[in-house]
Amino acid sequence: MSDLLNVAWARAWVQASAAVVGKNRMALIDLDRAIGDGDHGENLDRGFTAVLAKLEAAETATIGDVFALVAKTLMSTVGGAAGPLYGTAYLRAAKAAPAETVDAAGVADILEAAVGGIVARGKAELEDATMVDAWSPAAEAAREVATSGGSARAALAAAATAARTGAAATEPLIARKGRASYLGARSQGHRDPGAESSALLLQAAVEAAEASHG
Repeated sequence: MSDLLNVAWARAWVQASAAVVGKNRMALIDLDRAIGDGDHGENLDRGFTAVLAKLEAAETATIGDVFALVAKTLMSTVGGAAGPLYGTAYLRAAKAAPAETVDAAGVADILEAAVGGIVARGKAELEDATMVDAWSPAAEAAREVATSGGSARAALAAAATAARTGAAATEPLIARKGRASYLGARSQGHRDPGAESSALLLQAAVEAAEASHG
């Protein structure tokens, strides 16, 4: 059985993402309430619920088609900064995704493109206590697996682990971007909700790969 990822995986990732966001909606709200306006979980849940509905009715021939659908839907349904940031990430990922199947290098390409979109939209850097702190190490971890000849699923697993570590590492940081930056030193001790949701979504990608692999 091929270890390459295909459009079935991409669709399964959307389904797993909607499920994990729904499950963690209140936890994300609580994280955001501590340092922001408390709407991150609600907004993201609404966005992925809309994505799931559109996906069920859409014909998606390629992985890029799936990501483009996610991007456009999140941009139109998710308020605050999350909509444009996630939307741009998925839009860049759509452009970077191979037409048919994805190997480890393809996983790295997709994640690196997503990081580029987030940075371009949000102007954040590593250790600004944002989504970048989850996505950037995830992309690096995937590239390391690809360079060493690992599989696509191994690349995703490494990315998800790095994202979880990166999200946890935002807690001692002073936020330098986003609404949390208004708090200055008071933002320390709080995990960035965007980094946490990013880690959840990347873990969903791993689960989708395992499910689609059978």
